[in-house]
Amino acid sequence: MNATSSIATRRWWYIMPIVFITYSLAYLDRANYGFAAASGMADDLAITPAMSSLLGALFFLGYFFFQVPGAIYAEKRSVKKLIFWSLILWGGCATLTGVIPNVQALIAIRFLLGVVEAAVMPAMLVYLCHWFTRAERSRANTFLILGNPATILWMSVVSGYLIHTLNWRWMFIIEGFPAIIWAFIWWRLADDRPAQAKWLSTQEKQDLESALQAEQVGMKPVKNYREAFRSPKVILLSAQYFCWSIGVYGFVIWLPSILKQAAQLDIVEAGWLSALPYLMAVLAMLAVSWMSDKTLNRKHFVWPPLLIAALAFAGSFMLGTQHFWWSYTLLVIAGACMYAPYGPFFAIVPEILPSNVAGGAMALINSMGALGSFVGSYIVGYLNGVTGTPAASYVFMGSALFVSAVLTMLLRYAPTASQETARNAQPMRTATSH
Repeated sequence: MNATSSIATRRWWYIMPIVFITYSLAYLDRANYGFAAASGMADDLAITPAMSSLLGALFFLGYFFFQVPGAIYAEKRSVKKLIFWSLILWGGCATLTGVIPNVQALIAIRFLLGVVEAAVMPAMLVYLCHWFTRAERSRANTFLILGNPATILWMSVVSGYLIHTLNWRWMFIIEGFPAIIWAFIWWRLADDRPAQAKWLSTQEKQDLESALQAEQVGMKPVKNYREAFRSPKVILLSAQYFCWSIGVYGFVIWLPSILKQAAQLDIVEAGWLSALPYLMAVLAMLAVSWMSDKTLNRKHFVWPPLLIAALAFAGSFMLGTQHFWWSYTLLVIAGACMYAPYGPFFAIVPEILPSNVAGGAMALINSMGALGSFVGSYIVGYLNGVTGTPAASYVFMGSALFVSAVLTMLLRYAPTASQETARNAQPMRTATSH
């Protein structure tokens, strides 16, 4: 086995567990609000249905404003420092949610949690671009974003039991501490770039850096972030991700409440049923990212799953609550298909923009996703509260996903010749063998 292929396996085993755990903890502390909202928080803090939908969405407002600054800091300075402080701050905010005395304090905490978590996703995408080549990037992105459905998978069950055994306050307190502890482990293990890694030899560092630099040759230069943000492709991807996120976070935040209301379940039963879509999402993400990297085709592994998810929501709407199990099956399909394209989607930007602006562009796209998440979680919560059923929410989420699929179809791009050459020259495929 030559030096480059040995690096391939070693990077996957060393870096991906660190990345996965970090993003998992971020997701734990943003998604558990839905369980608290479905199990006593509203009564304890005198939260109306309209206020509850706003609180569910408020996280994403703070998340929206600080994406781009976080990505620029990560690219120009240090992902390692940024994530360290973010872990401590978001863990503290999540824990404090368990001791708030009133709804005003909850408003402040939810917004601040969004602010301190804003840099995590773009910083991690920048980080992976420093360590993985184009032929690996869809899978690398997927292992990062697997922290989302994998966390909700077990969190759905654990949070249900914590609330049932203790209460919603203790759920927040217990689930907030791991991020603070992990911050110090992250600081010990993470390296910003291959050149800083003590676990690589000098030759291995040079081989990896050369492979990454080769992918930039022949790519059209973009002199600054302003020029990148005005790119028609970046604008289209931003609009696409806005619509996509409406569906995802309307689903993530309010699924426990939808299931609890539709089938008159207790919170533990709702937790178990909420977990299945995320189990299917994990499997779908792995399959789609592997096929995307194998074919180096991104777009055609993004829009079909989103279209299927839109049709599944339409089916749930037509079935209504009187056919709960059929409707639930379609929700499982919708959840899996909404998550499946994340890896290929975030592999697109480094293929259309040079490395000096790709991180900022991914942050802009992700910030528009945060805005879509705010709209989705707010309107879905509002529609559920006003109508008393999830039917209108299904139409809303399905329509947004349909638009997202159409926008993806409209994207036109092709990899540069140098990217193809770099891909063919590298024996990195051994990374999939583990």
